[in-house]
Amino acid sequence: MSHTAPPVPPPAATRGRRELTVAVLLSALSGGLALSASGEPWADVTVVREPPLPPTSEVLTGSQAAPLVAACGLLLLAAAVAVIAVRGVGRVVVGLLVAVAGGVLGWSGLRALTGSLDLGGTDVTSGVGLGQAQVTTDPMATWPAVALVAGVLGVLAGALVVLRGRDWPGMGRRYERTGQPAGATAAPARPARPARPETDEDRHQAAWKALDRGDDPTA
Repeated sequence: MSHTAPPVPPPAATRGRRELTVAVLLSALSGGLALSASGEPWADVTVVREPPLPPTSEVLTGSQAAPLVAACGLLLLAAAVAVIAVRGVGRVVVGLLVAVAGGVLGWSGLRALTGSLDLGGTDVTSGVGLGQAQVTTDPMATWPAVALVAGVLGVLAGALVVLRGRDWPGMGRRYERTGQPAGATAAPARPARPARPETDEDRHQAAWKALDRGDDPTA
């Protein structure tokens, strides 16, 4: 008894699926790292106010110091699903969004590492009398560095989608059968066998079956 070997996908389709998997994993990893970093401390802020007000200190999280980090993380996680669902021009647009989100993440992490955070939009400068206060920022390197790495991964994922995404398969697409040449039509179906003429024996059996069911065979 012979067994038919399963169809082998063409090399181009296999390479496309691998590249798609890499892009999805990079985008999801970048988004997960960004969301993790957004809830962790990024900087210690010390405010020295004019006497008799005492100095204050506060720890800024990533979402406070760089509000776009969390938004970019959510965008990257959504893009990891969208890049599978769309094809063609739509996939290129998703790749551009992923690259932009990665660039924003990388820029935010780099600014935090270099002590260039803009504290104007945080609650640190909203207290009474802080207009003449001295604000000192001591950045923490760990989580801004994580955001920087997430940004690099996002840029790589976006570039891969933009450059190669048009050739990748879409959701639910299956490999074509390789045993049949491209452009060949399917073999025609075999014609159905003609029905056998009904004999007297068949009619007698049908009548008895009708009686068993409680039906009138003469109706």
